[in-house]
Formats: sequence, C-alpha cells, structure tokens
Amino acid sequence: MDIRQLRYFIAIVEEQQISAAAERLHISQPPLSQHLKAMEQELDTKLIERNGRFFEVTEAGKTLYKYALQMNQLMEEAQSEVREIGNGSSGTLKVGVNTLSVLKLSDVLQQFTQLYPNVTYKIQQNESAHLCQLVRERHVELAFIRLPLELEDFSVVHLYTEPFYFITAQKRVFQTKEISLSDINNESLILPSTEGLGLHYLIWEAFSRQQIQPTIISECSDITLLLKLVEAHFGTAIVPETVLRQHYLSNIYAYKIDSSALTSSIGLIWLKNHYLSKTAQNFVDLFKLNGLH
Repeated sequence: MDIRQLRYFIAIVEEQQISAAAERLHISQPPLSQHLKAMEQELDTKLIERNGRFFEVTEAGKTLYKYALQMNQLMEEAQSEVREIGNGSSGTLKVGVNTLSVLKLSDVLQQFTQLYPNVTYKIQQNESAHLCQLVRERHVELAFIRLPLELEDFSVVHLYTEPFYFITAQKRVFQTKEISLSDINNESLILPSTEGLGLHYLIWEAFSRQQIQPTIISECSDITLLLKLVEAHFGTAIVPETVLRQHYLSNIYAYKIDSSALTSSIGLIWLKNHYLSKTAQNFVDLFKLNGLH
C-alpha cells in the first residue's frame, strides 16, 4: 500500500459509497474499486462489507482507517514542513484563545500582520482544557491558556501572572488596600466560567485552601452578561484583571484581592515533539520579543 491508496480508503470510509468517494477524489469509480480490492488482497482480509448501495466497515477496516488517518496526517505535516522551510511568510496561523482572551493579543497580531501580510488566521475561542485538546488533535497549533493545567504533552511559554478583583455595584470600605477572601465571604457571588472549568475551578480552589465556604448564587460564562448582572445589583463577582482592562465599567467598583490568595497565569502552548510550522514559530518569537513572557 502507498499513501495514495490510504487516502482513497479514507474517502471510501467517510463517504460510505464508492461512487461518492470517487466523486470526492475526482477519479472514476472502477479504478477506485480496483484499489480497494488490491488492498484487501494485500492484507488478506475484508475491509468493507458491501450491502447494496452502502456498506459497513469491518473491524479490520476500522483499524486500517485509524492508522490511515495518522499516516496521512504525518505525510501532510512532512509536506508542510518541507514547503515552509523558508521564512514562514505565508500559510495559516491556527491559534486557540482562552475565553477571556489575552492582553495585547490584538496588538501582537497587528504587528505580525505587518511583518507577514500573506498569512491568514484561524482563531478559536474556548476554555483552556478544551484548547489543550484542540492542540493535541492538531486543530490549532498554538493556544493561549489559563494555568494551572496538566501540560506534560506541551511546550509552554509563560506570558504573565495577573491578580483578581472583587467587583460590585456598591462602593465598599475595606481595612486594607488588597482585600482577603474572608472579606467577601458573605457576598452573593457570581462565578465566571462553569463548574469544573477554568476560572470557576481557580476561585473555588482558592476559597478551599483557606477553608472558606463562599456564597455562590450563580455561574455565568458570558463575561459581558456577568458584568451587566453585577451592574444591576444581581450579585457581585470575582474576575481576573484582564476583564477590567478589556471592559468599560462605569457603574462598578473593583477591589484587588490579595495576590497571595488568588492569581492566575497565562501561557502559550504547542504540542511537544511535533512539527511546529515556521509561521507559528515566528508568532511565538514575536511574543517573546514583545517581552510578554
């Protein structure tokens, strides 16, 4: 078998019809059927069980399909790496971005566009844990995530650590410049993100370390809506500094939380021991050049 036959087989499995696969591959049906037959003969096993117009993939066929996808991915990476040995001045930069975005990301993207005007972009926004999975599956090459996370599979550039703020629509008086979590123990809190993910976990974990049981009245993963709820006196909230810098808070007061109690780090990750396109390398280098690590 060669890579062409494996790509033919991928199309056959995904289209579930020889005719549809042939149309997708822009070849005639008889040669495609011959290639399938030759593969079955070479492997001495049935890959497809034919049933009228459609068919089912055998267990052996499913196994071959799994490896065919991997080999095709490796081949595409090899071809991509060879083509991009140059300066990475073209191609697509695939980046995942944490839900709350990253400070100065738009500025760096603007600089990168000026340096590499022919580069196009694919930017996906999601929770950090899901972004790690997108990088593993090669849907994106780079991702900006919020730590801590299990990152054994990744190379990581630490960008910055930011404090959190308690926000409320009513002005408060606290005894210290930076407030403690016990100061807001009885506040009716709206937590950003949802249970088990990102900021929700960080905030809960911080309260837990100090053996404090916070009063949680709501979860809200939409930051714009969360701010409106706070402004409407529905509740108070704890948010990272990024939120304050990215949103205009006209009727909201913000109080910095003691950094020893709660902070969050932002990192830029990519898959370790896998090919990283020259375009992505250039982007990482630009971030380092801007001193955001």
